[in-house]
Parts: sequence; C-alpha cells; structure tokens
Amino acid sequence: MNQVYKGHQFSWNSRREFLNRILFESATPLGRGSDIVLFIIIVASVIAVLLESIDQVSARHGRLLIGLEWGFTVVFTVEYILRLYCSRNPSGYARSFFGTVDLMAVIPTYLSLLLPGSQALIVIRILRLLRVFRVLKLVQYSRAGLHLLYMLQESWQRIWVFVLALSLLVTTLGSMIYLIEGPENGFASIPLSMYWAVVTLTTVGYGDISPQTPLGKFVAAMVMVIGYAIIVMSISLSSRSFKRTTPCIRCRETRVEKGAEFCKYCGHQFHQH
Repeated sequence: MNQVYKGHQFSWNSRREFLNRILFESATPLGRGSDIVLFIIIVASVIAVLLESIDQVSARHGRLLIGLEWGFTVVFTVEYILRLYCSRNPSGYARSFFGTVDLMAVIPTYLSLLLPGSQALIVIRILRLLRVFRVLKLVQYSRAGLHLLYMLQESWQRIWVFVLALSLLVTTLGSMIYLIEGPENGFASIPLSMYWAVVTLTTVGYGDISPQTPLGKFVAAMVMVIGYAIIVMSISLSSRSFKRTTPCIRCRETRVEKGAEFCKYCGHQFHQH
C-alpha cells in the first residue's frame, strides 16, 4: 500500500516538475518553445480585440472574433491554472507581476457576461508580451539595458530639474499667449494655452489652435525655435552620457576603466565588439 502511494506521489511530483519546466523555465527547449507559442497566441488575441473595435470588421466577422476571443480566454485560463498547479510557490506566483497580469488577461472576458463592453479591457493582454524579455534573456544579459538603467539612476535629479524647468516654461508661455491672443482667437483659458505651448514646444503642431495676431505669431515662432534648441540639447547630453563607461554586469561596479577587457573588482570578462 505504501509503495503504491509512494509511486503515485512520485508520479504526481514528476508531472508537476515536468509542467514547471515547460511553463517557467525558458532555458529548456520545451520551455522556450512553449513561450514562443504563447507569445504568438497573445499577439493573435490582441489583434482580434483591435479588429473587433473596427465597426466594419465587427459587422462582417463579429461572431468569428467573439468565438476566437473565447477560445483565447479558455487557453489563457487553463495556462493560469496550470501555472498555479505546477509552481513551486503558487501564492508567490499569484502575487507576482506576471501572475497578476496573467489573471487580469482572463477576467475581462468573463466580466463581459455581466458588464457588456468590458471586454475592451482585454487589450491589457499586451502586457504579457513583456515575457519576450524572459525568452530572449534580454533582462539578464543585455549590457545596453543595464547601461540605460544606470544612466537613469545617476541622472534622476537632473531629469526632475529638467521637467520642473519645462513645466515653468510651459506655464509662462501659456500665460503669455493667453494674454496676447485671448478667448476671441481660440485661447479660451490658460490651461488650453498651456496645451498649445506644449504642442508647439515639442514641434508637433496640431494646428487646432493657432495665433492670429502678429505678436502672437512672433511668440509662436520663438517657441518653435526654443523647442528645437531643447531637442538638440537633450540629444547632446544623452550622447555624452552614453559615451561614459558602462558598469560591470556582474558586480554592478561603475568604476570600470575604459577599454578594459576584465572587471578589476570581480574578474568578469567584457565582450568587446
């Protein structure tokens, strides 16, 4: 009796371990293959939701798209249950970022039975495409990604100062053009004028609001020049930051000598290209 029970327990554990390698370990051929297949299904489900939002497509192929959506939902539901079943820490997976996204990917379809229209929230499945970073090992092995994170961490104070200065500039320009143009020329309020300042400063230029007076047009021209100057300055500062030494990917040490082949702190070999 004990042997039968032990054999059954071994079979149960081995089955969970096998599923765990498929669903959680992208380093194995089966795990990588399942991630790629899941990636394709996620893309297809997002495309189906996008097509369903187009009236002409929905009118002609609405029933097909709804059927596909329920099929995708069943697949994702089964996958989520299997992940809970085979996870070494089910509660930890359920509370993790990807566990939460996996659950949110199936809720809108079932919720649409009670609240019509909520199926539009299914586009949140696009967040599951972040698994491509795990499939391609970009998070762990990309020095470029590490360099970018290092730059953001090092420059966050300068970024906040830049955002604050830009906010003050937009407020000043918006107030100025509001006083010059006024509601009679479409600048009905200072917030609306600030919107114009942002659009003009970023050189987007929607054209839904535009100055009519000569002084207003002169200010608009100056704002465009300032916008281009800010873009050039930002690119220049970014290029200088990228030329700085990249930190070691193993020990995260930033004091690495330029052109070195090995990290003098941990001995990690850099890949020279």
